[in-house]
Amino acid sequence: MLERRIGFTLEVDIHGMKAAEAKRQLELLLSRAAPNIKEIVVIHGYHGGKVLQDMVRKDLKHARIQSKMLSLNSGQTILILKPPSK
Repeated sequence: MLERRIGFTLEVDIHGMKAAEAKRQLELLLSRAAPNIKEIVVIHGYHGGKVLQDMVRKDLKHARIQSKMLSLNSGQTILILKPPSK
């Protein structure tokens, strides 16, 4: 999983991962994301199938996720985050 930070945004690329592994990695990332991170852009692709896209958009759950936004790019989903609970 490739990851880079741009201001208050994390961008992660899960291309080529199996859905279960990608879900586990994203859950870990959400748990350890810095409090000032406001969104995570998940690049999952869609040309090679929709397994990762469906996992991110339908199956991925975490206390930090406030909402999910569909991007104009069908190969990515934006996770809007809540501040971590104290």
